Amino acid sequence: MKKQLQPSDYLKKILTARVYDVAVESALEPAKNLSRRLHNKVLLKREDQQAVFSFKLRGAYNKMAHLTPEQLQRGVICASAGNHAQGVAMSAHRLGARAAIVMPVTTPQVKIDAVKALGGEVVLHGESYSDAHVHAVELEQRHGLTFVHPFDDPDVIAGQGTIAMEILRQHQGPLDAVFVAIGGGGLVAGVANYIKAVRPEIKVIGVQMNDSDAMMQSVAAKKRVTLGDVGLFSDGTAVKLVGEETFRIARELVDEFMTVDTDAVCAAIKDIFIDTRSIVEPAGALAVAAIKQYVAANKTRGETYAAILCGANMNFDRLRFVAERAEVGEEREALFAVTIPEERGSFRRFCELIGALPGGGPRSVTEFNYRISDSAQAHVFVGLTTHGKGESVKIAANFSRHGFDALDLTHDELAKEHIRHMVGGHSSLARDERLLRFVFPERPGALMKFLSHMRPSWNITLFHYRNQGADYGRILVGLQVPKGDAAAFREFLDTIGYPHVEETDNPVYRLFLQR
Repeated sequence: MKKQLQPSDYLKKILTARVYDVAVESALEPAKNLSRRLHNKVLLKREDQQAVFSFKLRGAYNKMAHLTPEQLQRGVICASAGNHAQGVAMSAHRLGARAAIVMPVTTPQVKIDAVKALGGEVVLHGESYSDAHVHAVELEQRHGLTFVHPFDDPDVIAGQGTIAMEILRQHQGPLDAVFVAIGGGGLVAGVANYIKAVRPEIKVIGVQMNDSDAMMQSVAAKKRVTLGDVGLFSDGTAVKLVGEETFRIARELVDEFMTVDTDAVCAAIKDIFIDTRSIVEPAGALAVAAIKQYVAANKTRGETYAAILCGANMNFDRLRFVAERAEVGEEREALFAVTIPEERGSFRRFCELIGALPGGGPRSVTEFNYRISDSAQAHVFVGLTTHGKGESVKIAANFSRHGFDALDLTHDELAKEHIRHMVGGHSSLARDERLLRFVFPERPGALMKFLSHMRPSWNITLFHYRNQGADYGRILVGLQVPKGDAAAFREFLDTIGYPHVEETDNPVYRLFLQR
């Protein structure tokens, strides 16, 4: 029977780990803006600065550096769709070994190219990591290769534990907790072993996505639990079954487990960018999201926390989604469905009410989507800036008090993911409609200037706006302008002076919006 390693055994393995042939001692930096906002000191362990933009090469290299010359000559194999693959490929290149990397066929090309550039032999197989893993084990046995596990191996765990060794050397003052993202558990196992052996008073807090919490469920059940499915937003931690050894260690040594959701992670990615000007991947932001949640729940002040930014292999296409959800995640934006009487002047009255909403100073409209569809009522999708958590309920109540029924959509996944993009369509009520694209300056009063110069008889039939973070806004407006008002309409456009393009004859407008 294999000897069960104790924290003292892991301490020795971490102190003697061979990682610095390929890894650097990453910086431990204060997050000044976030610390000021939270009234606690937040330190960021910058594993995103490693050569493969992730901590994974530490464990991979330490494992491979402990192989015999014969094992290295035969080569190594792993299954991975991301950071571990790059760590193994880079380590093999450094050690002069062959590395076969089995990746799912769904792996983004950018990750395949990164592994090939490091000298890895890429084998595409299966639709998921599980399929790739099964195939990697077959190839291991068939070709006599050595399997390098992404997390469930003492040498891999020890390599990741060097991060904790660096943190305690870099910050020798008070440290209340270290927050660690958990996928399969290799990182948290290594960190917990070192911290509990050297400074056991420091809390180790493991963090998982709320839709990928295999470790948290396993610890609660006192046995490893296999998840039927996992969320893929934080692909670096999307693990259905944690390791045997990592489960044993986490269950014994980790003080607390937390889950965070997608919006909180998006907000944390933005927080990290503000302090570092670096963009981490979702898994890399889990620890920061958890610190914010921990401070809010425990009302702490003056404490010191470290967050491990464990990776920055962000898919560029995902940035649009992250930016969209960051404000909602921080509750700096609230979303509503508001019902307005379909009568002259009600749109302007609603806009004036937005400008007069109580609490914390002026609010900006972040989004406004509307299409005429009913002769009696208009349904508007509107986003507003907020000044703190919990304001959306009060704003919705205030709308209702002023005669505008409002539904708070701030935490509605369907609204945030889909409905906001689907407001509109054909309308039999939009007769004599003219469609124009405007560029509005992003400053208070720009919309009211537009509305105040408009003739009361020109009805707004369509309005679409989304703040994109620029100093100007792009707005699509439909207006019912009688043919006899053509000269007056030209004068109106000249008077407001906003750059515009008329799109009434655009074929895509005729296809999707005009009846």
